[in-house]
Amino acid sequence: MKLMTNDNNNAAGAPLPARVRSLDRNRMPRQQAAHVTQRGFSLIEVLVALIIMSVGMLGIASLYVQSMQAGRTSLFRHNAVTLAGDVADRIRANPTAAAAYEGGAANNNCIAAGTNCSAPQMAEQDILIWEQQARDTLPNGDVVITIDAALVPPTYRIAITWDEPGQAQNYTITIPVRGT
Repeated sequence: MKLMTNDNNNAAGAPLPARVRSLDRNRMPRQQAAHVTQRGFSLIEVLVALIIMSVGMLGIASLYVQSMQAGRTSLFRHNAVTLAGDVADRIRANPTAAAAYEGGAANNNCIAAGTNCSAPQMAEQDILIWEQQARDTLPNGDVVITIDAALVPPTYRIAITWDEPGQAQNYTITIPVRGT
């Protein structure tokens, strides 16, 4: 027994519901369907997307370089502030040296145990230590101290300078020192 079917009947010969018949008729042959819609991206679309991504990546690289420069500047400024604090503490600890802090540096071996140094000798030793610290922690670092003895109490101006690519930087503090 052979079952006969047509487009409107199922295998048992019963008529198909109208909904199934309409879906069946809307199907296209495979050859026609391939020509109607195109899938994927064209070469031009891929190149445009690549250019857009390249511009974005260049922007990210630029931000990275700027953050590295800002980090370096921050580190140098931190070193300058720390050095200025050390200078101020040593001046306050040796207030009778006064004008000796405007002078030159000397290795008076004041740090060694059992060595007695005068206040000016200690000031010269302090200057030697600061200059070495400035050279070690800052590019072309320098420490300059000026005293305004006309004020009561005398005021010390501590200026720390260093070089960064493109411009010179500085950090300056002014401290009054009693007991001079």
